[in-house]
Amino acid sequence: METKLYVGNLSYQTTELDLRNLFTQAGAITSVSLITDRETGRSKGFAFIEMASQSEAEAAIKMFNGSRLGDREINVNIARPREDKPSSGYGSRPGGYNNKGGSGDRNRSRTGGKRRY
Repeated sequence: METKLYVGNLSYQTTELDLRNLFTQAGAITSVSLITDRETGRSKGFAFIEMASQSEAEAAIKMFNGSRLGDREINVNIARPREDKPSSGYGSRPGGYNNKGGSGDRNRSRTGGKRRY
């Protein structure tokens, strides 16, 4: 079991200090990362907390999943690995559609991909 936890459904007013104070009840915390919007700096309503051990992470899930923090019922789960996003450059979309004016898959007919003129 991983020691990194996902904490969701947070109020936008929740701070990293609020999370640290709550989760230290379950054990030692390695890090707290409250996720914020790059442009506005406002919280996105979720965070990642890394606990010092697996048993402390399990205790935090049991203690806080479904509990209330402020005016919200929070969700606490094991964090899933981050998925890589495709690059946003030309040709990054599946099927060849790349905004370059080429035909790609969108102009193919139902007859096996042959073009009609």
